[in-house]
Amino acid sequence: MQQLFSALRRLLCGGCCNKERAFLFSEMASLRINGQLSEDHTAFFMCDVQEKFRGVIAYYDAVISVADKMVKTAKILNIPLIVTEQYPKGLGRTVSELDISHAYLVEEKTKFSMITPVVTQAMQEICKGAVKAIVLFGVEAHVCVEQTAAELLAHGMQVHVVADCTSSRSQEDRFLALHRMSQMGCYITTSETVIFKLLGDKNHPKFAEIRPLIKTPSPPTGLVNYSKMEGKDMIT
Repeated sequence: MQQLFSALRRLLCGGCCNKERAFLFSEMASLRINGQLSEDHTAFFMCDVQEKFRGVIAYYDAVISVADKMVKTAKILNIPLIVTEQYPKGLGRTVSELDISHAYLVEEKTKFSMITPVVTQAMQEICKGAVKAIVLFGVEAHVCVEQTAAELLAHGMQVHVVADCTSSRSQEDRFLALHRMSQMGCYITTSETVIFKLLGDKNHPKFAEIRPLIKTPSPPTGLVNYSKMEGKDMIT
């Protein structure tokens, strides 16, 4: 990624050689924002799904259920999972329903965004240093998730926000955050959309392991009202 930015700066300054120009166009083509997801270049970021948010976050039980599906998908498909916990001394650890023992990193933080120095370093290491897309979910949508999305976009990442396991205390804050993140350039998506994009084909070698996760539809998480608010289907 650093090499790409360096070549881009040289191109803009008029000092880019033919070799660098070819590299730049090749990389830009591979990074085009087209909504696709590749197992080799994707990581999952789970933001602050913690114990003290029970009874506070809208549709939290359903959000946890869908987050469990995402965490299990990451394990089956060997996709790096990065987890953060906001001030766990006060807000508790990640909820007990979620097995994050396979996570690449579990980071305690006080910063609202997930993008701490430790997480930034991890982003250079995961996917053999070639991560291009982040599947982002958690709480709260209008605070930690949105600020994380903004920083990831600034890092040149393609960001897919999983709406059915992303929430806030109020639906108003949740819906407006999803709308703002869409305006920022994120894909507002659902858990099943992400899973099927990663599989790509029924003949995927891990399809049989994934099938139990998608056999039953995700529980309602109040997103019907979001679509009505937008006046059109914003989930992609």
